[in-house]
Order: sequence, then structure tokens, then C-alpha cells
Amino acid sequence: MATVGVVELRTWLLLLPLCLTLWAEMWQLAAATIQGYIGDRDMICPSVCRCDEDFIYCNDRGLSAIPPLPSYASVLYLQNNQVNNQGLPTSLEHHLTVQVVYLYDNELDDFPVHLPPSLRELHLQDNNIRTVPRSALARMPLLEKLHLDDNSISTVSIEDQAFADNPRLRLLFLSRNHLSSIPSGLPASLEELRLDDNRISTIPTHAFRGLSSLRSLVLDGNLLANQRIADDTFSRLANLTELSLVRNSLQTPPINLPTAHLQRLSLQDNALTHMPRGSLDGMRGLQRLDLSGNNLTTLPRGLFRDVDNLAQLLVRGNPWHCGCNLRWLYDWLLARGNGITVRGLTCHGPERVRDRALVDLGSQMAECEVSRTTGNRDRVGGAGGPMDTSTTLSPPQGSLFTLRSKRPGLGLPDSGLDYTLGSSGVGKSLALNVKPLSHNSVRVTWSVAQPSSSFRLSWLRLGTGNTMGSITETLVRGDRREYLLTSLQPRSDYIICMAPLASSSESKGSASSVDSEPDEALVCAKAETSELSPVDGSLGDGDGSQQMAALPLAAIIGGAAALVLLALVFAVFCWYGHRKGHLSSRDRYTRSSSRKSKSYDDYIESGTKKDNSILELRGPGLQMTPMPACQAIPPTKPLREDYIVHTIFPPSNGTSLYKAADRPSDRDNGTKPGLSRRRHTGR
Repeated sequence: MATVGVVELRTWLLLLPLCLTLWAEMWQLAAATIQGYIGDRDMICPSVCRCDEDFIYCNDRGLSAIPPLPSYASVLYLQNNQVNNQGLPTSLEHHLTVQVVYLYDNELDDFPVHLPPSLRELHLQDNNIRTVPRSALARMPLLEKLHLDDNSISTVSIEDQAFADNPRLRLLFLSRNHLSSIPSGLPASLEELRLDDNRISTIPTHAFRGLSSLRSLVLDGNLLANQRIADDTFSRLANLTELSLVRNSLQTPPINLPTAHLQRLSLQDNALTHMPRGSLDGMRGLQRLDLSGNNLTTLPRGLFRDVDNLAQLLVRGNPWHCGCNLRWLYDWLLARGNGITVRGLTCHGPERVRDRALVDLGSQMAECEVSRTTGNRDRVGGAGGPMDTSTTLSPPQGSLFTLRSKRPGLGLPDSGLDYTLGSSGVGKSLALNVKPLSHNSVRVTWSVAQPSSSFRLSWLRLGTGNTMGSITETLVRGDRREYLLTSLQPRSDYIICMAPLASSSESKGSASSVDSEPDEALVCAKAETSELSPVDGSLGDGDGSQQMAALPLAAIIGGAAALVLLALVFAVFCWYGHRKGHLSSRDRYTRSSSRKSKSYDDYIESGTKKDNSILELRGPGLQMTPMPACQAIPPTKPLREDYIVHTIFPPSNGTSLYKAADRPSDRDNGTKPGLSRRRHTGR
């Protein structure tokens, strides 16, 4: 027995450590389970939101504050709520997995500050954000896309160098804000920039400096004009593939557009009246050109000589004049065939081809004799020849930003030149001609014996006596043969000089060209602007005289319309008075007694309209009047009508139509057969 007890005790001693080990492992498992449950409480989706893996949908919930979010969230949909700046928790910046946040259409007044530093895409459009501070953007160094459309951001409210700490920013949308100029300090990494529907009216030379990576630029719906765009503004954007300038005030396309990679050019709904021949030179990659909604009547020959890849040409809403001036375009479209899609090339004139497509004018175009010589290509609408350009007057091709002022004495023409010779000057290789057009504009044209890469055009306003102002000059491309000087002083004398520049000096700028150009190459002429008249001041340059000429015709038409209206009113009054008098005379002799008591009327039964009016009588006559029925007529008896014949006398001195007579006695006694007689009629 003792041996059995020892064996059992030994067995229990061996099982005891095993049981203790198992018990310890169970406690550890339970503790791990409880700790995991507590840790998973942060992974629960908010009750007011919907979670789909790492996508958190809290949009369109009417929220005024953002609820606690799970730590694994990467995309937050918080748009279309009522969240203000106080409703953004500071804990949001600790969610390091969030990459995209949609906060548009809320009630944010300031740029959000406590956003995750891992953010790559931020949507803040449709709020009331007024400022863009650098400190807030510096918290998001990985930001690539920023949407700030439909806010209240102005140019001065964007802090200087606000985007300096966002080296990865590729997309910036600032549409429909209150910008008056291009924001400064934009990052060099920017690839897409939208500034449409703002108040931008000026683009200086340095506006897009450093944006060599920019591919898409949208400036629709601003206040841009040719004179307010620097000549080399867009030439700095070497990698630009899309340029949109819709709904501005451009008269011609901006000069020096980028040509290397441009694929889409949108110029619709401007004031284009002229397309210079070299506007599209070098744009071999252009695929889509939109010129709709302008005032173009023709296109110059050779405009499309480099756009071999053009696939869409949109030209709706232009008053195209389909004469021989567009014969070249007709041939070009036929040669392209199905390789290009054209929309809106419908003729507005001449009348015989109105509302017809240009490509359908085969018989009319066959009548045109197209000249192939170089001289005729530069001619504008010669007699019997085609018209190759839309107008003989080009709009301004320069801008206010490229005009550099010089001190008097720098680059002046030789003092021996006689400026009183007139408005033309001839040199060894250049002939210059100037013509004043209005009180503040002068047209400059020239011809050269040899082609030049560019020209230096300078002008000087002469003061009283020997005093002189400052020389203003600009560079003109070598393919141009005319220039329009604007914003000149009325009633002033100007000396206008031009010199061709060699290819080697083209890159040195106009300042060095003044010193390096020989004096004999400089050709000058003199022009005098007209005096500012009240008509010009009130109606504007160029079109004031046309509007004044239209005033007499408008006055004649308005006066004639007023006379016709007065005549119609007078005729209506006369007719009304005549009608009123006629009715009064008729009513004067109408019997006042009513016959409403008559229960039976043969006229009504037979469908005949009865006229009870009494005509004016000049002599005695007779009238038969029906006797009033005293009782209903029995249906079994034949119908009978009773009449009394009276003698009618003309009215005199207010007397009645009937001569005084005693009707009861006549009716009862029948004593005056000459005055009264009863007549019985039976059916």
C-alpha cells in the first residue's frame, strides 16, 4: 500500500508544473484578447458615415463637425456638409495614412490648418476661403493637386511665396475667384493651371517665369486684350500643350505663342478680326483649333502651312466672305479630305452663296484665277484677283511691356535728315511709310529688299522748340510688313524710325541693337497725329465718325415713325368722334318705348334681323306698327297680326313724329279713317 501511495504522489508532482504552465498560457491569451479588443475600438467606422475599407464616406450628412475617424482611412469624403473651420479637429493631422480629402461645398472661411501632412490631393472648392497662407501649405509638403475654385481669393490675399514649400504641386485650380493678375511664386513643378473666370487684365513678362513644366493653361473669361499681354509671355512655356483664351477681348492671337508641343488652341468668343499670316507658324503638333464666335471674314493664304496634324477646325459664328480670297482654303480642305473635321465654315456673303458651306462651292471657286506669284500673295484684294487677307489694317501687334524707353540722344537718327519731307523714308535696304489714322494711332508699313530676321522700330515725340521726349522702341518679327502704333498723344509730331536686324543680333535685345546697327541702315519718317475732337472723345477711336454718320439716318427713321404714329392716333380720334355723332343723331329719333312685352315675334321665328330704327323724314309718310298683344293667342286659332297705320309728320319745334290724335277714340269709333285704319291679317 505504501508503494502505491508513493507512486500516486510522484504522478501528482509531475502533473502540477504542467497544469501551472497551461494556466499561465490561458491567462496570457485572455489578456491579449482583451488588449486587442481595446485597440480595435479605434477601427470602428463612425455611425454617421459609411466605410468601405479605407474609403470613409461622410458626405451629404449635414455635419457641422468632422466625427472621429478610423486610423486606417486614406480617402475622406466630407463634401456637401456645413463644416466650418471650428469643425475641423486638430487630431486630423495625426492621421498619417490620409492621402485625399474632399471638403468642397462647406462653410470654410479660412484655409484649413490641421490637415494630415501625408495629403496629396485636396478639394476646397465652393467655400468662402479668402486667404492662402504659406504656413498652412507648408504642412503638406507632399501635396500634388489643389482645388480652390469658387472661393473669394484675390491676388493680394495669396501670401508671397505661398507655394514655395510644395515642390510636388502639379495641379492648381483657381477658377471663379477675384484674381486681378497672375499669382506670383508659382512652383516650377506645376503642370496644369486654371485661372478662368477671374478679373485678370494684365499679363507681364515675368508672369510665367520658371514654369517650364506647365502643359495646360486656361485663362477663359478674363479681361485680356492684346495690348496688355507681353510679347514674350507665352514663349517661355516651351512644353505647353493646351492654351485656352476663350471669352476675352483679343483682336488677334497673342504673338510668340509656344510652337514646339502645342496641341490645342482655343480662341473662341473673342473679338478676332484678323489672323496674321504667321500666327500658326511652327505649330506642327497642333491638333485642334477653335476660332468660333469671332468676327473673321477671311483667312490669309499660308496660315495653315505648318499645321499638318490639324484634325479639328472649329469656326462657327464668323461672317465668312466666301469669295476668291478663300480659294486657297477650299483647295487645302479638298487636299486634306477626311483627315480634318471642319465645323461652321458657312458663307455669310456674297448673297449668292449665303448659308452654303465653303466645300460645296466647287463651281464658284473654279471661276477664280488664283495667282501663285509672291507679289500677288501679299496684295490685298487687287482688281480681278483673289482677296488673301481679311483687312488691310492689322490690329496692334506689340504690347506695353516690350516698349523700352531711352534717354534722348541714344539711337537718334542723323540730325542732318530732313523730317519735313513727308511720311515716307527710303534707305539702302528698307522703304518706310507712315500714315496717321486717328488722334492717337499711326500705321507703319515698310518693304525690304532682302529678308531680315527682325526689325527694330522706334518712335520719338517731338516737343516745342528743340526739346525732345524719350525714344520708345520694340522688336518686330521679320515676316511682318506693317505695325500699328497706339496710345499716342493727340496733335503731336512723331519721328518714326526702323532698322533691320541681323540674325546674330536678334538674341541680344533691342538695347544692344541700337549701338551695333550702322547709321545708314536706319530709315526714318515723320507723322503728325490729329487733334482730339469731341466726337472722338465720346465715341472712341476709329468708329466715332461712322456712328455720327449713322445719326441722321436714325433721326429720319425715328421722325417718320413718330409722324405715322401721330397720324394713326388722330385718325382713331376722328373716327371715334364721327361714330359718336352718328349714333347720337340716330338715337335722337328712335322711339323710346320698348317692345320687351311682346310674347311672339315673327322676325325671330323666321331668322330675320329686325331693324326698328326710324329714318329721318322730310315729308309726311305712313308707318305700320304692330299692336301689342293683350292676351295669348289660342293654339287652335289661326295667327293674326294687328297693325295701326299712322300718318308721320317731320319733326318740328320739338314735336313728336305723330300728329296729336286721340287714339282711344279712333280705335273705338273709327271716325277718322284718314288718320287711322285697322287692318286684320289672317293666316
